[in-house]
Amino acid sequence: MSGILNIVSTPIGNLDDITFRALETLKTVDIILCEDTRVTKKLLSRYEINTPTLSYHQHSDEKKVAEIKRILKEGKNIALVTDAGTPGISDPGNRLIEDLRIKIKDLRIIAIPGASAVTAALSISGFPTDKFVFMGFPPHKKGRKKYFEEVKDAKYTVAFYESCHRIKKCLNELGEILDEKRRICVCRELTKKFESVYRGDIKEILEQKIPEKGEFVVVIKK
Repeated sequence: MSGILNIVSTPIGNLDDITFRALETLKTVDIILCEDTRVTKKLLSRYEINTPTLSYHQHSDEKKVAEIKRILKEGKNIALVTDAGTPGISDPGNRLIEDLRIKIKDLRIIAIPGASAVTAALSISGFPTDKFVFMGFPPHKKGRKKYFEEVKDAKYTVAFYESCHRIKKCLNELGEILDEKRRICVCRELTKKFESVYRGDIKEILEQKIPEKGEFVVVIKK
């Protein structure tokens, strides 16, 4: 029988935001697959977890996937983690999960839920969340204009991630297309020391001079 692939959510900033179940899983699996082993080892060190780690990220090749498949076929259990939050959410982990699901017919895939930046941002936005659209990261160049047109035309609350390198550009782009009455919530560095949340219409948001540092979630009310 093949081993178990555990999809383990880890903190998005504050290392206290991890479940007992996640810690127990990380302690007891045979190997932890990490987006960046250096980042994950900070978490493992905090909780004195000595489980071996193996890197898996968006640039990993078929050779690495074959190695992971072999480990599971040997009956060993694996935990998949990302640098922060829930694997597979705007993250290359979803491709690995689908690939392994097809290649290993008896594979058990178990979710160990926890922190996610998008749900954290939605929870404090105050906007309707009975229905919402999550749109990952905007394209860097090609398709960016079309992306923001889709944001503008969305029928429900929209949430997406943006890099600190492009947050100013992003907000200016939104300023060009959004109705001036649309409400926006920009969440910066959620759960971290310098967490800050900015609210208002697009004009008010642009006037707040948001620092171009950290990680961002932008939530836009319908």
